[in-house]
Amino acid sequence: MHAANLVKGLKKYDPTAQIRAWGGNSLIAQGVEVVKHIRDLSFMGLVEVLLHLKTIKHNFKFAYSDILNFNPDVLILVDFPGFNLRLAKWAKKNGIKVFYYISPTVWAWHQSRVYQVRDYVDKMFVILPFEKDFYKKFNVDVDYEGHPILDILASELNKTETFTHFCNRHQLNEKNIIALLPGSRKQELTQMLKVMTSITADFKNYNFVIAGLSFLPKDLYSFALTLPNVQIIYDDTYALLKQAKAAIVTSGTATLETALFKVPQIVCYKTNPITFAIGKRLVKVKYISLVNLILGKEVVKELIQYEFNQQNLKNELQKILTPEEQNKILDNYNQLQQLIGTYGVSERIAFKMLAYLKNNEI
Repeated sequence: MHAANLVKGLKKYDPTAQIRAWGGNSLIAQGVEVVKHIRDLSFMGLVEVLLHLKTIKHNFKFAYSDILNFNPDVLILVDFPGFNLRLAKWAKKNGIKVFYYISPTVWAWHQSRVYQVRDYVDKMFVILPFEKDFYKKFNVDVDYEGHPILDILASELNKTETFTHFCNRHQLNEKNIIALLPGSRKQELTQMLKVMTSITADFKNYNFVIAGLSFLPKDLYSFALTLPNVQIIYDDTYALLKQAKAAIVTSGTATLETALFKVPQIVCYKTNPITFAIGKRLVKVKYISLVNLILGKEVVKELIQYEFNQQNLKNELQKILTPEEQNKILDNYNQLQQLIGTYGVSERIAFKMLAYLKNNEI
């Protein structure tokens, strides 16, 4: 999504730009030639990466050949650091200019990657307010224009739809809604959804509505639909958040999206036990949700690994459904909004990228 909005900005300022990419449907919709689809590329966690090493090695070989054949003026890397930092090193050695959009979480773990950014990336464009100061400590000058999620949500936040119309459109009864956002990867759904739906019988006055994704296999969701007051809607997450009283969210960008829709939430995460044990030793931050990281305090409850269980989830959901707790969370969300900037982030970054290329400033 962020890459697609960046492309939209690039094409606004340079309509003749030729863009070839690895990505998903959002990039395809922008007229980009997508040579590898993202659904075939995401492997999360140390164990999971080891299991897919052969595929990953093949992807690197294909990327090297494809980039050399295309001979671009610039390689723009977006997030995905395990793959992209290695690609940046290769590109630098081959004389290809490298821009990096959406920094690796070097402030959280594996700080040595800062030196990879310094050595192999010509310009880094960050999206979190504290990242500019972090990089400055290492004498790396980065650009910050705000968080591009604002561009994605701009039109969605302004949409008006009544609760009744939303329920009729998705064939839901008109009970208050708890949104379940279990993630966008198969392994996330496997780990998260069973616990998320384990508490539904304790909240009979609510509909638990899963934010489903149609590109994932339907059978990943099917067991949940046999449970009391659980339903699913596909590919309409933002409309769901506009109507939800609260949300249970898998950690990731969705936590920030949920906050911008002003929905009180519980942030959850669970992964392979070996991956978690190793990660716990490496990670240097107090929080995992973007909401808490940006505000520097616990605004939303985080239930991670063994804490993510039925009893804890039930207790925390009861808590955030109280008016007192909801008002407290919403006040903090307002502070968050002020910190992450204004709309037009992707366009401003696109303008800067093209200016750097045109003026050969880096």
